[in-house]
Amino acid sequence: MDAQENKRIVMEGYRMFQAGDIPHLLERYHDDALWIEPDAENIPFAGKHQGKAEIARFFQQLDECAEALRFEPKEFIAEGDKVVVTGEATWLARNTGRSYDSPWVHVFTLRDGKVAHFQSFHDTAAGERAFRPEQAGQTAAGAPLHH
Repeated sequence: MDAQENKRIVMEGYRMFQAGDIPHLLERYHDDALWIEPDAENIPFAGKHQGKAEIARFFQQLDECAEALRFEPKEFIAEGDKVVVTGEATWLARNTGRSYDSPWVHVFTLRDGKVAHFQSFHDTAAGERAFRPEQAGQTAAGAPLHH
């Protein structure tokens, strides 16, 4: 596969994610794919997820815990087997009712037309504050948090 074909595969994956079509999205991942989110306190879907079953569990936990109020891929950069995507999102933490902004970078490594490795880079501080259970002196529910 060339870089432009890899870019097309990744772009289609984002459209599937935004449409909520996770079963078809998972078909674009190798059985042994590795999905890495930054480790973060209070965020149930953080960390490493190895294989399709764990990646599916990631999406299930994400859906149960957060709602994408805004999810915008901005730029797709492809070279060789890598596709790098920059974007911005606003998430709602369902357990607290607090929202937060999150600029992000996703790095995909493809092999034979499927994703073999995915890694997300984003500032975890706002997400950790949004998901943290109420504590004295904390931002009121519903107030947006920024990175």
